[in-house]
Amino acid sequence: MADIDLAIIGGTGVYRLASLEGSEAVQGDTPYGAPSGPVRVGRLAGRRVAFLARHGEGHSLPPHRVNYRANLWQLKALGAQRVLAINTVGGITERFGPRVLALPDQLIDYTWGRASSFWDGEGGEVLHVDFGDPYTPSLRQAVREAAARSGTALVDGGCYGATQGPRLETRAEIARMLRDGCDLVGMTGMPEAGLARELGLDYACLAVVANWAAGCGDDAEITLAEVLANVEAASVGLPRLLDALLG
Repeated sequence: MADIDLAIIGGTGVYRLASLEGSEAVQGDTPYGAPSGPVRVGRLAGRRVAFLARHGEGHSLPPHRVNYRANLWQLKALGAQRVLAINTVGGITERFGPRVLALPDQLIDYTWGRASSFWDGEGGEVLHVDFGDPYTPSLRQAVREAAARSGTALVDGGCYGATQGPRLETRAEIARMLRDGCDLVGMTGMPEAGLARELGLDYACLAVVANWAAGCGDDAEITLAEVLANVEAASVGLPRLLDALLG
């Protein structure tokens, strides 16, 4: 299979790319087990693109049960060098309200117990990767420029706080994250970003803000219907942005 220009990992509410043409489903296993589901490879804006639903196409995998290692390994094995991760998140600070599309530049990891490295002491050299900038600057710049060309509103910057899930956070936890400097809260940002760095993949996060985090904004009760409606609204410009990114 020819190299893939871009791999896209879809989060909650983003289970398929409707504009992916001539797609074929690639099923497979990896040294780390099975990925979340089939990788769908096709053409978008004339380029070869791979799409993988992080939680499975039926949203059957909670954040702490996603096989992040298998997902990234499979995408690289198919020839991907760039990965754009779509993550559904909650907003903490004022710029990141519901229905915002954001491009974070920093990350804090609050997860635990997840397989967070390919180098787990089972032989081979231990690798300590530089992770000061968790998202690849060149890919972030390409996404920014694509958003500008396509007229897609995008909030640039911000810190993503990755929590364990699958439950949502308490008010006290969000207050701590705010003190720590987090602007966004999600459950799938890590170890995915770190694993991508270990594999030498260019990686960026496109965060879709689905709701205010606990104690922020209007502080209304968060419902699944609200989350999905906001994800759909925030994703309206995504096809235009992807076309511009691949053009």
